[in-house]
Amino acid sequence: MNLTEVVKTHRQNVIEDSLAELSRSSLKHYSGNPEDVNRERLTALFDKSLECLELRNLVPMTLFAESIAKKRFGEGYLLQEVQTAFNVLEEVLWQLIIEKVQPPDYPEALGLISSVMGAGKQSLAVEYVALVTGSPAKKDKDITQLFHGT
Repeated sequence: MNLTEVVKTHRQNVIEDSLAELSRSSLKHYSGNPEDVNRERLTALFDKSLECLELRNLVPMTLFAESIAKKRFGEGYLLQEVQTAFNVLEEVLWQLIIEKVQPPDYPEALGLISSVMGAGKQSLAVEYVALVTGSPAKKDKDITQLFHGT
């Protein structure tokens, strides 16, 4: 199984399905955006996820999520709204795996996707808390090593 190839091959469908799910979520700020803005944002999140899968490295996602937290916080988004965008993409990727990957490969494929998205959501939350409290982000744990199994 080559998960990155499966994900790459279905890039456009994943982005469009994620966009449809995000639209159904009725989130204040995302609902107020033009569709092309939300598509662009989901595309960036998808591409960063794919980069992490290809590199087997979570650092690009953690840095991306921290940047997104700062931008969205500054725009007045609630943490829950941004987390939902991450969750929507993750769920669509899970569905892709169930449809296109052989069942014996589910644990690895789902684990890889969950690791990438989980690292992003964790970094997003830590940065949001730091921004809300006005204190530096507390980064006690280096979860990036979990991706490598160490």
